[in-house]
Amino acid sequence: MRYSYNPLKKECKSLTGAVPRSGKVTLRVFKDKQGGEADFSADVCMLVLHEDGKECRELPMRRTRYGFCISLRFHRTGLYFYHFRLGGRSLGCGKFREGVLTDHPQDWQITVYSSEYSTPDWIKGGVMYQIFPDRFYKSGEYPVPPHKILRRDWGGTPSFRPNEFGKVLNNDFFGGNFNGIREKLDYLRSLHVSAIYFNPVFEAYSNHRYDTGDYRKLDGLLGTEADFDALLSAAKERGIRVILDGVFNHTGDDSRYFNKYGRYKEELGAHQSPDSPYFSWYRFRDFPDSYESWWGIDTLPAVNEANPAYREFILGENGVVRSWMRHGISGWRLDVADELPDFFLEELRGAVKTEDPSAVVIGEVWEDASNKIAYDERRHYLQGKELDSVMNYPLKDAILNFVLSGNTTQLRETVASLVDNYPKQTLDCLMNILGTHDTPRILTVLSGKHCSDKEEMSRSRLTEQEREEATKKLFMAATLQFTLPGVPCIYYGDEVGMEGFQDPFCRGCFEWERTGCDIEAFYRKLGKLRSETLSELFKDGEYDEVYADANFYMFRRKKGEREAYVFANNSHGEYNIRLDGTYYEHLSGKTYQDRVRIDGFSYGILTKAETYV
Repeated sequence: MRYSYNPLKKECKSLTGAVPRSGKVTLRVFKDKQGGEADFSADVCMLVLHEDGKECRELPMRRTRYGFCISLRFHRTGLYFYHFRLGGRSLGCGKFREGVLTDHPQDWQITVYSSEYSTPDWIKGGVMYQIFPDRFYKSGEYPVPPHKILRRDWGGTPSFRPNEFGKVLNNDFFGGNFNGIREKLDYLRSLHVSAIYFNPVFEAYSNHRYDTGDYRKLDGLLGTEADFDALLSAAKERGIRVILDGVFNHTGDDSRYFNKYGRYKEELGAHQSPDSPYFSWYRFRDFPDSYESWWGIDTLPAVNEANPAYREFILGENGVVRSWMRHGISGWRLDVADELPDFFLEELRGAVKTEDPSAVVIGEVWEDASNKIAYDERRHYLQGKELDSVMNYPLKDAILNFVLSGNTTQLRETVASLVDNYPKQTLDCLMNILGTHDTPRILTVLSGKHCSDKEEMSRSRLTEQEREEATKKLFMAATLQFTLPGVPCIYYGDEVGMEGFQDPFCRGCFEWERTGCDIEAFYRKLGKLRSETLSELFKDGEYDEVYADANFYMFRRKKGEREAYVFANNSHGEYNIRLDGTYYEHLSGKTYQDRVRIDGFSYGILTKAETYV
């Protein structure tokens, strides 16, 4: 007797993914006499369930003609873990969420979220685009403060060598600005971009601007507040929303609030005196030069988010978050969200949604955000009171692993886990990335090229053959990025094949001379399929894996009677897939009747020909 259970199958778990509080969910374990375990048959099946941090309970399941069944309602949000006990053995979570009989079971997870939890519809089905503001496009110039270096060599190598004190200052600027971005909005619309995520735009010492100097003031090299408002207005006219980067875990040491160097003459900073109005924002171990900072980097003094004055300054009615939203932005991406305590995230979400219920809150979380433990505490990001979405680093890593290795295991495991653990409304607006300002450029990663140090990185360029091979891999990776659940986010310049190793080489100036290339055309095609031709499927369509083996992966996105099949074959082998009827493959333009022949190292998106062509 073989027993089977997979929470991604509706016949096994009536609700796929996370479960709303007080919502009914039914679990079914099936028995199959055709299996390979004829010597084992259980008359009783127990659900072994425990709420996170609490003792296990065993709940008897009802016998049915097909196996065992139990219905549950969860009246508290949180995480619940479970497996099944069948006689003297256990059925636990195996590969790809399939049940496996074992003496040492791994639990499945049920995430229970608030029944009031919703996420913005406008972001689903769209295309995001990330811009590092200093490096996108420059239109005109603004006064340069003495401590900043304005580069005149657009496209030059960003400064990376440490000074005589061993510090990389990051104070070289190429002059990208708001007016430059505004001039390129039509280019972004041609890529079907519906939302721009900006790296920080507030006044700061460094070019990355994660060392905030003044939350109330835009960085002068980017332009004026009027320039920013004009950009927002022009973006809105084109159907493009803007999301800002919120850096609320730390400030810069060269800031109005800490003022280590006394550059802000009109303010008394925390580093200057305990009498500073900002002194209580920070934690000093030994005033003034020993203080808590982000990961020990003394240029980024950490703030105390529990401090009432700081919370009011950032989250109050006239605080930073709500004041900038009144300019017309559509949400925030939160830097190092796992460094922000739950109470702060809850208050921030409240501030954002009070100002605009349709605004989005996205967290920088590098792991599975449904069960993340940070600083020995379980986080509650996706239970309805904190985040709408997170940066989908697990999917990025899984796609790259598949494209580089040819093996589907990590990709299948990751997608199955995300679908099982996340609320559907979160899954549909995940920020699906292949690269960011914190990672090497995707084309460089896919080339497999390595360098021993930053000096070598600064000189290294891909050969034409390396670019060609990496581009083929990029097309497969981007196809998956644009069609799996979530919202694809293009890191500026990836769509024209920019190269670059780790920071700062991944933050080079946009190479506008590369526009019009084959990579850009491919991204444009994917953008159109996602936002126009197949928009209802990729906005919030159901996901299910259709067929996969070691090197081949095929899944379906379905909504109502309409469906699309996406495949990626990362092997030399040829596959023949039977699909009844006439099917159109949108990337190659080929039509198939009843049987689809899939060549080696190919990828595609199939729909019934009469439906979408």
